[in-house]
Amino acid sequence: MSIEFKISNQLIPYKKAMKFLDIRVENVKNHKGRELLWILEHPTTYTAGIRSKNAEILAKRIKIISTNRGGKITLHGPGQKIIYFVLDLNKRKKDIRNLINVIEKSIIQFLSIYEINSNADRKNIGIWVNKKKIAAIGVKISKWVAFHGCSINIRNDLNMYLKIIPCGLNNKKITSVYVEKKRNIKKVNYNLKNIFLKNLNNI
Repeated sequence: MSIEFKISNQLIPYKKAMKFLDIRVENVKNHKGRELLWILEHPTTYTAGIRSKNAEILAKRIKIISTNRGGKITLHGPGQKIIYFVLDLNKRKKDIRNLINVIEKSIIQFLSIYEINSNADRKNIGIWVNKKKIAAIGVKISKWVAFHGCSINIRNDLNMYLKIIPCGLNNKKITSVYVEKKRNIKKVNYNLKNIFLKNLNNI
């Protein structure tokens, strides 16, 4: 099966991305479109998953966009890589846990390229470095079509997390590749593409 790969070098507004994603999901459901892997960055945007609570919003004046992904309130912004996908699990393994494992594995492999040791946590979904969260995962399943994806903090402004309780966590327990390595890294999109396409195609 061939997954279409798409990369956006300019910031893509969150709602615009969701509209594109929703259309692709319906097309895949109706066998009228290809599966998708899309790497991008958003402008600063706070989103609320289906398990979010108002108490997790600390700065009450910020704008929150509700979304149908799993998880709680989180932050997207410049310097954070978003990996969206649309996968037809009807043609693959109908195993949601396996899909999550593959996403976790892909993020861990990506970070290891830059000599960052990370791990998954069964109690707190996401990827962690020294007990600080560096990547978030949120997946939605509809008629065995899986969509949304994950985010990885590369060099984003972590102070923006202080306005929320991200993913139900202490907002000071968030990190990024830059914080861990204290330097810029290269070939981010290239490495993300190779790792995710390879691993998702093997589901």
